[in-house]
Amino acid sequence: MGGPPEKPAQRGDLHGVAGMGRHVAPPRKATPVLRGRVADQGQFCRAELGHRVPDSTFTSVPFLLCHEAMSKTILVTGGARSGKSAIAEGLIAAMPGAPIYIATAEVRDGEMAARVAAHQARRGPEWTTRHAPFDLLATLKETDGAGPRLVDCLTLWLTNLMLADRDWQAAGTALAGALAAQASPVVLVTNEVGAGIVPENALARAFRDAAGQLNQWIAAEADEVILAVSGLPLRVKPNDQTI
Repeated sequence: MGGPPEKPAQRGDLHGVAGMGRHVAPPRKATPVLRGRVADQGQFCRAELGHRVPDSTFTSVPFLLCHEAMSKTILVTGGARSGKSAIAEGLIAAMPGAPIYIATAEVRDGEMAARVAAHQARRGPEWTTRHAPFDLLATLKETDGAGPRLVDCLTLWLTNLMLADRDWQAAGTALAGALAAQASPVVLVTNEVGAGIVPENALARAFRDAAGQLNQWIAAEADEVILAVSGLPLRVKPNDQTI
């Protein structure tokens, strides 16, 4: 007599696997692939890796199991001072390879210089920094294969494009369309800017609308989307809810 049929792997199982602190290898099965990338990371880890990821991987983001084994695009979004940059840095730190920081900010005053210095001190000397205030896509292509990349942030990149009167829509759609072809992981940080009151001037309203549209384009192509709330990561994509 055989036992009950094996329950298919679900995305929600990731929490259970991390919490048990052990790994039971199932029979080898074909790994589902979507657009050349793994469709379900929990099923991939169990079917392909055959080993438990070290506990240190779960220190800051407990639901990410095996970034070292796959190419991923992760979008980390949140409000000001929500902890999104620190969360993104923790994701990169859990991945193998020399981390690359792609900075989009242009240092225009002392306040911005102080923020940049604080970020650099937190990251440490093992990071390589590339500056891409405008040509973000070209920088991603140049660094692909060299290690995991952290883009911080899309909001400042959009600001630079709009202030320079460049075609942000063309740049944004080109960036979104190129993410699936990246061989090395990419973690992108952005801001949620539409939760407050309607801005009083036309430029601010245009920026709010553009930021919301850019975020939607990138989120649609990302394998994972994480919302930072008070320093804590909340997974938005993938999830088990269908609307």
